[in-house]
This record gives sequence, structure tokens and C-alpha cells, in this order.
Amino acid sequence: MLLDADIHQRWSDDKAIVKYLPERYQDDGIVAPELLYRNPGGFLKQDEIPKNGGKPGSDIEKIVEDHLDRHDIDYGMFTGNSWFNLAALPNRDYANELARAYNEWLIEECLTVDERFLGSMYVAPKAPQKGAKLIREYGSHPQIRQVMLPGGAEVPYGRPQYWPLYEAAEEMNLAVAIHPFSEGHGTSNPPTGAGHPNSYIEWHTLLGTYYMGQLASIVTEGVLVEYPNLRFGFIEGGYGWLPHFMWRLDKNWKGLRSQAPWLEEKPSHYIRKNVWFASQPVEEPEKPEYHDQILEMMHADETLIFASDYPHWDGDDPMWGLPPMDEEMERAIKFENAMELWDLPANPSELN
Repeated sequence: MLLDADIHQRWSDDKAIVKYLPERYQDDGIVAPELLYRNPGGFLKQDEIPKNGGKPGSDIEKIVEDHLDRHDIDYGMFTGNSWFNLAALPNRDYANELARAYNEWLIEECLTVDERFLGSMYVAPKAPQKGAKLIREYGSHPQIRQVMLPGGAEVPYGRPQYWPLYEAAEEMNLAVAIHPFSEGHGTSNPPTGAGHPNSYIEWHTLLGTYYMGQLASIVTEGVLVEYPNLRFGFIEGGYGWLPHFMWRLDKNWKGLRSQAPWLEEKPSHYIRKNVWFASQPVEEPEKPEYHDQILEMMHADETLIFASDYPHWDGDDPMWGLPPMDEEMERAIKFENAMELWDLPANPSELN
């Protein structure tokens, strides 16, 4: 079986979202900060442009035919439009209403197309109490399996101000996913500890460092102690950095336990138990055997899930995206780990 953790569907026209906005925002439409860094090759596969026009990912039926059916995918997780940067908007109420409008569109016009689709509902991180209400409102839908947070935020995600979101997600048995969206633009912080990069190659290469900051915050602030059944997914931020990160955090914890007295186990224990990482972009070390070592060191049989990043041109094909590995490891990455992350039945027809 095969589960794809990252499928980017999008609307063909802003009207698809705007019609779900309250009247006071109808004239505003969708106003979201743009990514400051441009990929010279663009972001989308041009051979996925729908026959009737529009951008790749805007024809849900085409995603079924060209991706789910072609690759025999049992479940595909919708992660939405990568530039919908709700954490980078200064107006909390507007961002929350955009999240609600997106969730309505997701349920009404995307998830109904095929039972194999799963949905990542959106919230506005700056409005955590309102976001918690959205989680309880939409989280009971059987195909909604996770809450999406953008990678960039004003303060790290371990801070107690975000905990209402986590309480609601745990209550509704939803995972919380973090995906690159708003790093370095709008009201979010610079995307690196050194400040704003000069180019896309810097920005994209350093996404993993942003994830390190978020994960360190979530673990050391005690989120996974307060909410022991909460599950996190880190999507599209790489995974080769994880072994070093866990080693360093564990080492520092041994000498600095007084700064996180709520951690009864070493930090890597909580990561291996409660956090998963998506495979795209797949690491490409100098020698193939180095990748095997990365998988072993990060306990990939417990922590790694497959993601294609469809329909981005630099995504990973389900047939060829992963390097060769033993059958047990491949089964865990392509199926078993994601089943645990999203608490899924083996057959999509059993979701309802």
C-alpha cells in the first residue's frame, strides 16, 4: 500500500474561496504575502496543466487520474496551496476567516471527489482560540486528519499561546502538520538565524534549520508532555538533519535538565514517539550507502513517511523517488508510519 503525505491542490480562481468569506471581507478577496524568493524554474509541473486551463493542481479529477490512479495510491493527503500564508498576515480575524473559507472549499469541493483523499484543515496561528474552534468544528469530518501550520511564525510553536490548538487537535484525534509557507515574508521572522538569504537556493537549502527551531521549541517547552497523544508531521523540510539534531538535543538535555524539568525522558524519546518527517525532498548524499545510514540513524522505520510534493516539478515520483531499501523499511515509510500518524483504517471506505 502507498500513502502520499503531500499533494498540493489549489483553486482555479480566487472566487472559489472568496464565496465562503463573510460579507465584510468579500470585497477584499484573498490578500496574502508573497514568497520573497523565486525559483528560476518555477514551482509547478507544466505537463499537469488542466485541459481547460488553470494551474497544475486546480483540477481535482486530474489529480485522481494522473496521480492516485497512475501510482495506485491508497491515500493522498491534501496540503493545499503553498502561498496561502495565514501566519504572515497581520489581521488575525481576516486570517481566521480565510482559514474557515479554505476549510469549506476543501470539504465541499475537494474531498468529495474521491474517498482516497485526506484533508489538512487550516487555522490562523495568530488566532489560536478561534483556530481551536475551527478544529472542533471541522475536525469531525472523517477525511480531515490533520491541522496545517505554516513553517514560519512570529514566535516558535512550543509557546503556550499555541496550546489551545494542540488541545483541540488532540481532542479531535488530529495530527498537526508543519509545512513551508511563510518563512521570511509578511509578519514572520527571517527564514534563517543569519537573517534574510539573498536567493532561493539559500532559502530552500536552509528550510531544515527553521524546522529545527520549531521542533526544539515544541519538545523543550513540553508540548508533547502536556499532550502525550498529539502527533506532529514535519512536511517538506528534509530529514537528513534529524540525527544530528536529536544527538545534540539529547546531549544538552543531560546537562541542562533544570531548564526543562517536565521532560522525564530524553528529547529524542518524544520525537520518535510523537513526530514524523516527510521524505520529500529526498536526501541525495555522495554515496548511496550514506542514505542507508541516515535512515538507520533517524530510526526511519518509525519516523519517516513518503511524500511526493505533487504537482511541483521538483517533487518525488512514488515509483522512483525513494532510493532502494529493504522491504520492511520501504513498507514502513510508504504505508505503516503514515497510518499511525493519521490513525487511518486500512480501507478508505471505512473512514465513514
